[in-house]
Amino acid sequence: MKGFDPKFKDFPDYILGITKEIWEDRKIATLHHYYAEDIVVRSPASIVIGNQGVIAATMATLSEFPDRCLFGEDVIWSGTPEEGMLSSHRIISTATHSGDGVYGKATGKKLQYRIIADCHAKNNAIDDEWLIRDQGAIVRQLGYEPLAYAREMIEKEGGAEKASHPFHPKDDKVGPYKGKGNDNEYGAQYADILTRIMGADMAAIPSSYDRACQLEYAGGMTGYSHDFADQFWMGLRASFPSAKFEIHHQIGRDDPMMAPRAALRFSLTGKHDGWGSFGAPTGAEVHIMGACHAEFGPWGLRREYVLFDETAVWKQIALATG
Repeated sequence: MKGFDPKFKDFPDYILGITKEIWEDRKIATLHHYYAEDIVVRSPASIVIGNQGVIAATMATLSEFPDRCLFGEDVIWSGTPEEGMLSSHRIISTATHSGDGVYGKATGKKLQYRIIADCHAKNNAIDDEWLIRDQGAIVRQLGYEPLAYAREMIEKEGGAEKASHPFHPKDDKVGPYKGKGNDNEYGAQYADILTRIMGADMAAIPSSYDRACQLEYAGGMTGYSHDFADQFWMGLRASFPSAKFEIHHQIGRDDPMMAPRAALRFSLTGKHDGWGSFGAPTGAEVHIMGACHAEFGPWGLRREYVLFDETAVWKQIALATG
C-alpha cells in the first residue's frame, strides 16, 4: 500500500493492527503517528477535533476499563492508497468496569458490546472518523436503562442549561474525506432494502432477508428471522415517522473466503413525533447517527449488525422536554 508502513499487508491488516497496538498493546503514543493532528472524530455524543482529545479519551477509557479488548469482526472498505481509503470496522469489545470514570464508580461488572468505526486513512494516518458505540448495551449491563442514564448525565453536567448536546449535523466540521463509498452491487442492494424499510415498505424484510437470518441490533439485542427485524426497524421508524432518512456512505464487497457484504452509514433527523421504541411522542428535534453491516447468502440477507446510541437519542429528548 503506497504511503503506508510496509509491515501491514493490506488495509484491513492496517486497521486491525493499529487498533490492537493502541488499545491492547498500550502504545497510546502511536496515536501521534497513526492519527492526524487535526483529525475530526464524530460520535453520537459529540464531535472532537484534534489528536490530543482522542489521546485523552483513550486514556480515560483505559483507566475505567483497564482490561478492555477489541476484537475486529470485519473491515469493510473502499478506495485506494493514493486517493485515500475508508474502513468500516466492526468490533466486539470486552471489558471489566474496574475503575471510576464516566460511567460512575467502579462496579466490577464485565461488559460485551459492539462498535462500528468508519475511518478515512491516507499516508499511514487516519484523519476523519465516525464512531458509534452501542451505549445502550453498555449502560444496561451496568444496571441502567438508557433514559435514566441520559438523565443522570444531564444532572452531572449541571442541568439542562449547561449539559452538552449530542452531535447534530449543524455542528459538523467538514473533514478531508469527501467520498461516498463504492458502487458494488451488494452495497446498492443493502441501501435499497433500508430505503424501502424507511419508506414504510416493511414487506422488504420477508422479501430480502433470509428466513434464518441472525440479527445483532443496538442495545445488545440478538435475534433471528423476519419478525425480529420487523420489530426493530418498525420501532425505530415509528418513533420518528416524519424524520429525514439519509444514507451518507455505502460500501459493498465480495472478497475471497467471505460472504458478500455491505456497510452503510445513515441518519434520521427530525422530530420525535410518533409512538415507537422511544415511547410517547414529545416533538423533540433529534438526530440519530447510525451504522450497519450486512452479509448476504443464497437466500438473501443472512446477518445484520445495526448500531446507534440510544443514550444520545434519549438525551436529546430529555433536553428538549426538560
